[in-house]
Amino acid sequence: MAKTTSNEKQSQGGFSILSLFRRPEAGAAAGFILIFLFFSIFGWEKNFLTALGSSTWLNFASKVGIIAIPVGFLMIAGELDISIGALIPAGGIVMALAVGIYDMNVWVACGLSLAVAAGIGFINGWLVTRTNVPSLIVTLATLFVIAGLNAYLSKQIAGTTQHSMPDVGPVSEYLLGDYHNLIFTSGDREMVIFRSLQSSFFIWIVFAVVCFYVLHLSPWGNWIFAMGGDQESARNAGIPTRRLKIALFMLSAMAAALVGMSEAVLANTASTTTQFGMIFNTIICVVVGGVLLTGGFGTVTGTVFGTLTFGIVFQGINFTTFDKDLNLLFIGVLLLVAVLMNDTFRNLATSASTTKKK
Repeated sequence: MAKTTSNEKQSQGGFSILSLFRRPEAGAAAGFILIFLFFSIFGWEKNFLTALGSSTWLNFASKVGIIAIPVGFLMIAGELDISIGALIPAGGIVMALAVGIYDMNVWVACGLSLAVAAGIGFINGWLVTRTNVPSLIVTLATLFVIAGLNAYLSKQIAGTTQHSMPDVGPVSEYLLGDYHNLIFTSGDREMVIFRSLQSSFFIWIVFAVVCFYVLHLSPWGNWIFAMGGDQESARNAGIPTRRLKIALFMLSAMAAALVGMSEAVLANTASTTTQFGMIFNTIICVVVGGVLLTGGFGTVTGTVFGTLTFGIVFQGINFTTFDKDLNLLFIGVLLLVAVLMNDTFRNLATSASTTKKK
């Protein structure tokens, strides 16, 4: 049996490392590592790396991340949903009114809120698939329609646009909007694993795992990529493009409503204020995560890394001596650098797949 030479071993090892860099999420992972190291150095003295400090950007990232994943699905499929900015407060308002005004059980109210969001998502998807109007315009219109209905119906039903959240019970609060700590004690020694992580963080992790299966391990994932690559060819191949696209808009809407409910329970209040900033935040996370605006390319893992990176940049400046006014500058530079990095890694991945086919 022929022995493997040292040169061959190095070559094999080099190939494995190179193939790792050719993965679609490699650019987002590299960006996350660089940003994490940067703020770890400059935020060391202000406790950026402590359990409490880490929870600051993880809590922020979790809320954006829950919405960013389904928005990423839509962008991979060649569509966009910006109505989420109004669906977030709608989720909290419907839940608050159902529990506070109509004395519904909190879980029934949650189901109602998700059902309303699903209905709005269905309308978005139906309009996009049945007309030639781009999804950007359709969801822009529904953004303002929902925002208007949030304020109007809220005033008509309760006389206010700011609602106090009734007591939802310890179990519901624990699962939807509470702060969680994990601390191990042994004698006089204490080891803090995490501190003050909100429920949304754990919801995000579970949601990301489920979505990873859908996009990368199930047939639905292949259909989503096919729609983003060439929708006409996907339809000719027998893929139910219309139904799948409607389902993606419904998923995006329900994710936004879920974040709204979590925020309402956590803050004990629900407001009709439209969250325009969340629209841009989710798109930035998805783009930083390596998803193409033109569709057909992206991963759940990349979106998670992109969301973590954005969370660090958005919150991390508070742990440094940099002027807080530079926050938007950091975000702009991050977006530009991330796009350039992702383009480089995507070219590596494309060249690798082309080489394999040959």
